[in-house]
Amino acid sequence: MPTPLDQSRYQVRFDWGSTGLARLAPGDVTVVVDVLVDTDTDADRIGAEASGAGSTVLRGGLRCAGALAEAVIAEQHRRQARTSVVVIACGAADAGGGTRFAVEDLLGAGAVIDALAARGIDHTSPEAAAACEAFRGLRPALRHLLTASGTGQTWAEAGRREDVLAAASVDADSSAQC
Repeated sequence: MPTPLDQSRYQVRFDWGSTGLARLAPGDVTVVVDVLVDTDTDADRIGAEASGAGSTVLRGGLRCAGALAEAVIAEQHRRQARTSVVVIACGAADAGGGTRFAVEDLLGAGAVIDALAARGIDHTSPEAAAACEAFRGLRPALRHLLTASGTGQTWAEAGRREDVLAAASVDADSSAQC
């Protein structure tokens, strides 16, 4: 039975982690966003859960937001029907095994939602619209925000600052999986 928290009234839905995936109405396509991919991610598990529920799963973030949107459009054409899209920001694992907010994943999810809207898939939930507007408003500061974030600082301390800067490059990859 639909609930207000499942965002089923909307074509594009947004939430965080496995619990968010379980809370949302199932989507025809699930986009799993993990901008700074590391071993502390549950992106594989989220993808497997979505796939097990019958959703086509795509993974990516800022570097391939446009390509992900194109893949969703292609799936909608293949299905010849309106296609629901669930966008899940992975976040990062905290010390207690839960999920913590990760600004890079919020911005990556917003970039995907923005790319979908630019292609006409714009019936978004308020949650998805807020992520999209966060990306739009903060896009000029992406490199700074990613390097200054908790995850970015952790990566920089581990000698991976250039990886963080590379992850901040919007649409640098043309593959729908980045």
